[in-house]
Amino acid sequence: MNIIDIAEENARRENASVILEIELDIGLQAGVVMESLDFAIESAKLGTMLEKARWVINKIPALSRCASCRQEYEPRDWLSPCPYCQNPFSEVLQGRELRVKSLQVE
Repeated sequence: MNIIDIAEENARRENASVILEIELDIGLQAGVVMESLDFAIESAKLGTMLEKARWVINKIPALSRCASCRQEYEPRDWLSPCPYCQNPFSEVLQGRELRVKSLQVE
């Protein structure tokens, strides 16, 4: 299911006819190219409940926790070792999000 389908399904559930605003959380390591997303939104929203909606995109920075020293850090990319101990293994705490956070409907 895509973002527009999710938004419209939730708006219909609230008996709304138009979506005024959609807020997205997108992690910087979610694999989304923001420029491509902007282009896709412009064409995909035509003829939908989101056609005139304001789009708010929250960019969520990456955050990892080292599996060895347990320090938290912002990795440069998903292959970055821990900057404290150089361990290559870590747990991703945030940065892969891709979700509809909120909708304002009418």
